[in-house]
Amino acid sequence: MGINLDAIGMESEPHESSWDSKDCLLYSLGVGAGATDPTGFELEFTTENTKDIQQKALPTMCVVLGGTGGRGPLAHLGDVNYSKMVHGEQGVILHKPLPTQATITSTSKISNIYDKGKAALVILETTALDTSDGLPVFTNISKLFFRDEGGWGGERGPVDKVEFPDRNADSVVKYETRNDQALLYRLNGDRNPLHSDPSFAALGGFPKPILHGLCTYGFTGRALVHLACEGNPDNFKSMDGRFSSPVIPGETLEVHVWEDGDHFKFRTMAGDRVVLDNGILHTR
Repeated sequence: MGINLDAIGMESEPHESSWDSKDCLLYSLGVGAGATDPTGFELEFTTENTKDIQQKALPTMCVVLGGTGGRGPLAHLGDVNYSKMVHGEQGVILHKPLPTQATITSTSKISNIYDKGKAALVILETTALDTSDGLPVFTNISKLFFRDEGGWGGERGPVDKVEFPDRNADSVVKYETRNDQALLYRLNGDRNPLHSDPSFAALGGFPKPILHGLCTYGFTGRALVHLACEGNPDNFKSMDGRFSSPVIPGETLEVHVWEDGDHFKFRTMAGDRVVLDNGILHTR
């Protein structure tokens, strides 16, 4: 076994970064904001100077913020094959509404490593503090599967299966992705050629470059702002979802949302495929 279990608890050095209005606009466009009606809908996410409208940031933008440079604590995992790493799940927690500009200090740590048999599951948590007051802004929780690194007899970890209500979704929205959606989204920082280079995508067995999973996550989060948060991103508290199938740019995403007690459950489809599953949203 190549993975180093002593990496559990390893933390990165604090890393300072910032974003501004332009970054928020670019992220919003990258996850489809304004595409259906560029002059009459979602102007709070796509413009900064529209009369009587205050610019706001989409909550899921935090997934492209708070990087700590390089591989951070993942560098302590030992002799593992990063080409076999799969982004399995993503969670975000907004400790306060995401501002349209801020400077933060981020720290990442490996909170646990679980043995899933054929793979090791690495939990990476990144927390960002606002440099203006030292208070937390958001926490990103990434669950990363390293194929062929499991099987050492360790703890398998909790089973987090979402049970959906036995009824049709309370709300459904469809979003068409652009054929060039991945080329637009990659400008937020993820330049992995899997999403832009046809020859590289072919090596992974894909007919063409695929959409970033976190772009699908952002489309879904945007839908949740409208369907579960009354259109107000300030009501968005946390979101968790599991990536289950890749999306090809140009496909139509269909987000299904159920209200269930004090939270919302969701699932995103592309045709007859589930592409983001096990979804839970908590609102303020």
